Amino acid sequence: MADETRRLAEFASSVSYRSLPEEVVDRVGLLFADWLASALGGAAEAPGRIAARVARRLGGHPESTVLGYGERVSCFAAALANGIMSHILELDDVHKKSVTHPGAAVFPAALAVWEVVGGGGERLVEAAVAGYELVARVGEAAGRSHYEIWHTTATAGTFGAAAAAGRLLDLSPEEMAWALGSAGTSASGLWEFLEQGAMSKHLHAGKAAALGVLSAMLAEEGFTGSTTILEGRRGFLRATSRQPSLKPLVEGLGEGYKVMEVSIKPYASCRHTHSAIDAALKLREEVDVREIAEVKVEVYSDALKIAGNPSPKTPYEAKFSVSYCVAAALLYGRAGIHEFTAEKLRSRELRSLMRKVKAEASSELDRMYPEKWPARVTVYTEGSSCSAQVDYPLGDPENPVSRQQLERKFRELASRALPLERAPKVFELASKPWLLKSPRDLMDML
Repeated sequence: MADETRRLAEFASSVSYRSLPEEVVDRVGLLFADWLASALGGAAEAPGRIAARVARRLGGHPESTVLGYGERVSCFAAALANGIMSHILELDDVHKKSVTHPGAAVFPAALAVWEVVGGGGERLVEAAVAGYELVARVGEAAGRSHYEIWHTTATAGTFGAAAAAGRLLDLSPEEMAWALGSAGTSASGLWEFLEQGAMSKHLHAGKAAALGVLSAMLAEEGFTGSTTILEGRRGFLRATSRQPSLKPLVEGLGEGYKVMEVSIKPYASCRHTHSAIDAALKLREEVDVREIAEVKVEVYSDALKIAGNPSPKTPYEAKFSVSYCVAAALLYGRAGIHEFTAEKLRSRELRSLMRKVKAEASSELDRMYPEKWPARVTVYTEGSSCSAQVDYPLGDPENPVSRQQLERKFRELASRALPLERAPKVFELASKPWLLKSPRDLMDML
């Protein structure tokens, strides 16, 4: 085995709950609860209903649960459906440096396999740590040129899902390397869906989870995969990046944990809009919205490439519009799921304000990205102006949400699939998965 792949495989196959720091275990619990909220909330949306129907048609041995519906289907089909559901509302977690949504790929794979193999919740924690590490490191290694064309959650996410599934299946280092090899040759996902606001983005998370499960299951049976898939001459990084770097793959491996770098999203839009939303919310306290003449939004270039739509036509397109998100924040003081509806999009007041928002790229902010995802918003009124800059949006490790804020988010989203009175108990179970004796302890509540 080549060095980078071997070292990652050895790490993923050897993650041990007993050796994990307490803060890492606690963080995994919060991330799992946060992911579960997004998946349960997404189950009620049209793409989620489609995913559930397809999972039902795929069928198979009834071993893993489709969230929000309670049906048991094959492990592969459940990972696919739950991955799709968790990436619909744009409220799933983010790793900044790799520009990925790790939870949407890792947890659907881990939960589906955990239901098959059983065991205590510490096994889920081990799988999550392995999976998040792979997603983040592969995404960082692929770099910004990869992100221009490839949706990193779909590509790097497949590696993470394979690592998580493989850890639960107790793959040896060699088998884990095979799983990563199969994952890498399967990894894909293109940004072209943005041109029509298509549902493919949701599929990216689902297929990453499902193909990760498939890769790990094949490896468990002795199916080999390329053990140089990341660094090889015709491997993943050289094929999908103009400026790949092998260094992030293994630098500091085992010395710290990528789960500690993950951000939790408070707003129901693309994470690239969140610093601008935070800045707008600050300025809302200083200005009368009715007197606004112009709003200037400065962001880093990638934010405009992904979320630069100045005139969205659908609620989903609005989630990828800095202009819409800033206008909504200024007008309503919020940017939750209820601010991204057809009714809000038709609002004359909002559309009038949105036309006053001018977004542009800043070379200064470009130099700060992706370690920071900054935005500067300036509001002009007749004869005066005020400005606010946010480098770390709410939910970043440097600007964390509280447990209480996360529980409120969970109740709001989970109540779309569960009785409202049950949500607090489910949150308590999900946020401390290491206390669960088996996956059934949680799944019976769902």
